[in-house]
Amino acid sequence: MKKRDTFFVGLMLFSMFFGAGNLIFPPFLGMGAGTSFWPAIIGFIITGVGLPLLVISAIALVKDGGNALGNRVHPWFGAAFTVMVYLSIGPFFGVPRNANVAFEMGFKPFLGNVHVNQSLLLLSFTAVFFLLVFLLSLNPSKVVDYMGRIITPTLLLSIVVLCVTGSFKLDKPLQGPNETYQTASLFKGFIDGYSTMDALAALAFGIVILTTIKQKGVTDQKQLTAYTVKAGFVAGAALALVYAGIGFIGARMASYGSFENGTALLSSAATILLGNSGKILLGFIFTLACFTTCVGLTIACGQYFSKMAPKLSYRTVVTLVTVVSFLIANLGLNQIISISVPFLVMAYPLTIVLVTLAFLHRFFGGAQKVYASAMFLTGFVSLYDGLKMFGLEWSVLEAWMSVLPFASVGLGWVVPAVVGGLVGFVLEKLRPTSARSEALKLKKIL
Repeated sequence: MKKRDTFFVGLMLFSMFFGAGNLIFPPFLGMGAGTSFWPAIIGFIITGVGLPLLVISAIALVKDGGNALGNRVHPWFGAAFTVMVYLSIGPFFGVPRNANVAFEMGFKPFLGNVHVNQSLLLLSFTAVFFLLVFLLSLNPSKVVDYMGRIITPTLLLSIVVLCVTGSFKLDKPLQGPNETYQTASLFKGFIDGYSTMDALAALAFGIVILTTIKQKGVTDQKQLTAYTVKAGFVAGAALALVYAGIGFIGARMASYGSFENGTALLSSAATILLGNSGKILLGFIFTLACFTTCVGLTIACGQYFSKMAPKLSYRTVVTLVTVVSFLIANLGLNQIISISVPFLVMAYPLTIVLVTLAFLHRFFGGAQKVYASAMFLTGFVSLYDGLKMFGLEWSVLEAWMSVLPFASVGLGWVVPAVVGGLVGFVLEKLRPTSARSEALKLKKIL
């Protein structure tokens, strides 16, 4: 591959990652963090950029992508976890959320005082939106040309215009952080980065990127890994710069009033900076970002499920994904977000631990007990944290969970994960030498 090809594949990956959450959450973080903006945005970038890059790299190191990583815990876990990830980033949460945000920011603001049934408007918009997603997703081999060479540069240029204008016109001093960011702003930003869903999406996008690079004629595994990592760094650099830029706009906008969410903040900022032209520019940015992410997620689901179930053709899976996404999108944005956030609190720690173990794999000989023990204790804590966000809380269990190190900053699963890994390592060492040798032989065969 030429450097230019790697660059455009990286831009394609950026456009797949960069959707609704990537636009909404950084400016809202900036408004809340104020003078603590930089540690907070660094924490956000760690999980919003660094973690997806690690996932992409881990996927490039193994065959069969996220499923192979999950199989290291147990084949049943590998299948269940991977299906859960694809359904969540695809038709259940990720795609419908992006379609709703595209409607809220790219279409609804231009209706003015027109009084039309909102449900009917959403239905009409999503029907056209998902028809276009479906048509573009049918030709994944051409996506790199559409998204890497045309759509993404246009999207990035639009964001640069907004950020550069904001750096000159929004000149009021930063305000102090609100209560949420007064202490441990780095860790708060770290948790906020979950909301992008990009670490989960990376489990799916890794396969799309590998497939795209293979179509360029690269077949050697080391070269595949190298090009995938390089493309990931292109995407990561672009994401980090955009997060810092729109996040800083949010920090400056705190002096202009309070805002309910990131969409309201960016909408006001665009109007202050560029008037009606700013509203049009912002609507264009949101629609383009959400559309490219929906296409990327639909392609990823199509490639995975058609491979997992050969009787289902790629076209059939893409059709099912778009239809289900269309139906769920019409439930409304608030309903989708209210369910997705607790789910992310459960899923992200499992993903972080699984990817971390993948990079430490050779140090403990890939022992299944290490994977299983670490994931079990991580899953126990993160499952409770997620259920608590749904309102399911048990006083006895809460008393135990609250004393875990880092629990106050949402990272109570860290120590249990480490303990679980160490317990698994000790149990593996206590196994008879003959049993370990047989297990190693079986692993090499598989």
